[in-house]
Amino acid sequence: MIESLRNRVRGFLRVRIERARPCRGPKPAIGGHIAFNDFRITVQAGFSDDLWQWLLDQGWRELRYRPEQRRYREVPATCVTELIDAPVEERPLVLDAALERSTVRPILGDPNALPSYVVRH
Repeated sequence: MIESLRNRVRGFLRVRIERARPCRGPKPAIGGHIAFNDFRITVQAGFSDDLWQWLLDQGWRELRYRPEQRRYREVPATCVTELIDAPVEERPLVLDAALERSTVRPILGDPNALPSYVVRH
């Protein structure tokens, strides 16, 4: 009860504590999500063990928190496919380009989220 009240007050005041990076883990299943800072990738078919190890070395980890309430910039599926197909020596460049093309995905039911066709001034 007290913890619930404490969490609500902290959420209202927007007090956030940075989570510790999760331990390295096995490659997530197809459709799973991995994240680094505020970027998120959906795991696709063709995601090799070698690519997963490389991403782990870069700091990416599987999202395991439920329910996930953080806002992430979603990396487009086409960019993930390019990363899967990229030669090992080109992965850093392909990943950087993919992160530049990422977009914020609105949370369903969020009253502050606007449709993509609405422009804020």
